[in-house]
Amino acid sequence: MNITIGSDHGAVALKDEVKMVLKEYEDIKVTDVGTFGTQSVDYPDIAEKVCADVTSGKADFGVVLCGTGIGISIAANKVKGIRCAHCTDSLSAEMTRRHNDANALC
Repeated sequence: MNITIGSDHGAVALKDEVKMVLKEYEDIKVTDVGTFGTQSVDYPDIAEKVCADVTSGKADFGVVLCGTGIGISIAANKVKGIRCAHCTDSLSAEMTRRHNDANALC
């Protein structure tokens, strides 16, 4: 499984933690499209990069992160073919994948 992950400057630390967890699974390949520091960036640009990988088939799923998750999930959902769910617990994440066919998680 291929997952593309990206965050704005407000969620770089969280992105790094998510990547560490995903590395524990041998069948998951993670591509990080940035950002890589705390210098301010526009979250829609990051969402666009992640979503491009998902819609092109390069990635099976996307993970987008920002300070609250709200802005970047809205930006991701503007991309045709993306169904991004803003989840704050594992049950929501499981159900949105199972019942809403989400292909991106925030």
